[in-house]
Amino acid sequence: MKSAVVLPVTTASGPVRVTSPAPRAAWWQLAHADESALVSQTPTWLDSICATGPFTDASRLYEFEGGRRLVVPLARRRARPAWLAAEESWPSDWGIGGPMMSPGVLDEAEARLVFHDLAQLPALRVAVRFGPGAHPAWARAVPQSFRTEDHMTQVVDLDGGFDAVWERRFHGRARRNVRRAERSAVDVEVDRTGRLVPVFYRLYEQSMVRWAEQQHEPLALARWRQTRNFPKRKLEAVADRLGESCAIYVASTGGEPAAAIVVLRHGAHARCWRGAMDRDLAHPVRANFLLHRLAIEDACAAGCRYYHMGESRPGSSLAGFKEGFGADGHPSPCYSRERLPVSAAERRLEDAVKRLIRFQDA
Repeated sequence: MKSAVVLPVTTASGPVRVTSPAPRAAWWQLAHADESALVSQTPTWLDSICATGPFTDASRLYEFEGGRRLVVPLARRRARPAWLAAEESWPSDWGIGGPMMSPGVLDEAEARLVFHDLAQLPALRVAVRFGPGAHPAWARAVPQSFRTEDHMTQVVDLDGGFDAVWERRFHGRARRNVRRAERSAVDVEVDRTGRLVPVFYRLYEQSMVRWAEQQHEPLALARWRQTRNFPKRKLEAVADRLGESCAIYVASTGGEPAAAIVVLRHGAHARCWRGAMDRDLAHPVRANFLLHRLAIEDACAAGCRYYHMGESRPGSSLAGFKEGFGADGHPSPCYSRERLPVSAAERRLEDAVKRLIRFQDA
């Protein structure tokens, strides 16, 4: 049920009105007006979260007296009292959320007001993960009661179109690997109907075995953790709701699926959401290089300005792979406030388990 309150706070723009959940019409308007908005900040993303887990809409619309509007997407776990629930953007490995606003320069006082409002929520935990295009006023406005968790997202700038990206941003090694794939017997199919979800997920299950070996993780634990974070129904829900904005690229060699990526689009942004492969088949023919080359070309043809390749650990082989396509690292922080130190306890337990199994970050 919608509820609206007027916060007794005044900024340079005057008082503000807050509505939660945010009306969908207003949310969609901002999702289309804000050039930095990602697909994961849209109502469709929240609907996918709620369809595959015990969550409900807790988004908040801020309307300032000067006419500016701003939406903070949030999901709240159902069937828990407020003081035991978390309100996050986003929960359970759903990635980047963060505020969207009407065009114009963000007033730092407005950003502080939003953080003040979020801090007052009765939830046990409130967390917002910002995208790489977030206005710097947000970082300046973070109160001391919020903890900052640093993340780095790698993004390819598509300015100038595909020819410019290929010539100026792809590294020589990436171009050579793409050409090697093009000379090999690799067939690529692109599906925008969800038909290739089962094919992708079979490759994803094969990838779990490889990841477990790389990380010195027991296979049963790796499978439990990965399927908990990314169950098949999660991909099915996103593919069903996004329709043609969700593309699954599958590269096959010798008639066998070798590698696949899932690419989502919204506005100026294309996002490689997930990837999987059978390394024994994919690596010799450099299938992954070809998939990203084609996805980047498609993003350019669709008028996208950015191709997001996701989060990586700086200095890792994965970060180096993405850098080969010209991807630059951008801060994508998560700001959170907790009434009890639940996350710290979870991190200590996780660290203890990693030490016990001699876990190695890939």
